[in-house]
Amino acid sequence: MLRVVMADLFNPAGQFQRIDLPDSDVWLLPRMPMILNDVELVDAIIAQTPWRQDDILIFGKRVTQPRLHAWYGDPEAVYTYSGLSNVPLAWTPVLTKIKMDVERVCGAAFNSVLLNLYRDGRDSMGMHADNEPELGATPTIASLSLGATRTFILKHRTRSDIPTCRLALESGSLLLMNGQTQSHWKHGINKQATVVGARLNLTFRLIRPSSGVERNIYF
Repeated sequence: MLRVVMADLFNPAGQFQRIDLPDSDVWLLPRMPMILNDVELVDAIIAQTPWRQDDILIFGKRVTQPRLHAWYGDPEAVYTYSGLSNVPLAWTPVLTKIKMDVERVCGAAFNSVLLNLYRDGRDSMGMHADNEPELGATPTIASLSLGATRTFILKHRTRSDIPTCRLALESGSLLLMNGQTQSHWKHGINKQATVVGARLNLTFRLIRPSSGVERNIYF
């Protein structure tokens, strides 16, 4: 499933691995160069972040998100999904440095980041596609994992003949989703019964002016 390529195009210091899935453009960098070690980064970001746990709208019903989250970005990077409008917090020095490093590695520009804190195995992310109008038709989304390893699930939206893809995202790994990936694939993280520590996920995005049409991305 993984096709390894030399990553000079993306990152002169390492290798991105191509996740070979139809109707997608997905890459994995097993180890992202960091300004601090993983434990120091997780501790610093968790301590500095004003975490939220909001209710979101799913099929007309309000439910509490099964994780904590925070939204940072440039002032114009307002992000709306599932009845929840996120006004960005100002970038911190640590997040600014990580953003610059991710941009350099990916060769893309971002103006926002969604932080998700999975406190233990009971926290999860429902299957969804990041296909809100603010992201554009072919968004580039870079997802940095820190802390405990969790299984990232990718499932084709319309083709049942394509097997579900499961990726163990280890601390320091960077997942890059490009092109038509969000149009054809859903992704998420299931709950798990085994004991697992905290996982911090930083998902960098470029928010564009909204068309005013909101989508319910969780299903």
